[in-house]
Amino acid sequence: MVDLSQYLPILLFLGVAILLSGAFVVLPMLVARLTGTHQPTAEKLSEYECGFPAFEDSRSQFDVRFYLVAILFIIFDLEAAFLYPWAVTVFDLGWVAWGSMMVFIAELALGLAYAWKKGALEWE
Repeated sequence: MVDLSQYLPILLFLGVAILLSGAFVVLPMLVARLTGTHQPTAEKLSEYECGFPAFEDSRSQFDVRFYLVAILFIIFDLEAAFLYPWAVTVFDLGWVAWGSMMVFIAELALGLAYAWKKGALEWE
């Protein structure tokens, strides 16, 4: 026979978590309905961003340069994230680690040169 009393603290913890999370979701909605703050109007239901109505349709296309800048930022941000721990431990790692990091930096420099040549860094 399996002794299920070992699982009682876990079940109590889950019960309290479900009860509290349900209370945090349901109670504000219930209080809003009872106090009269839930009175939807056309102005309350309208879409807005930054405090004023949207200029155009939200499904409109926008320039791909935003994506290019974001991808380039992520690439070079990751380079810095990989470069710092390597620089801290470079003397302990040896020549193989130094060579592999130089190959990594060369690949990134080649990618930067390609992006520069293609005009991905130009903003009009």
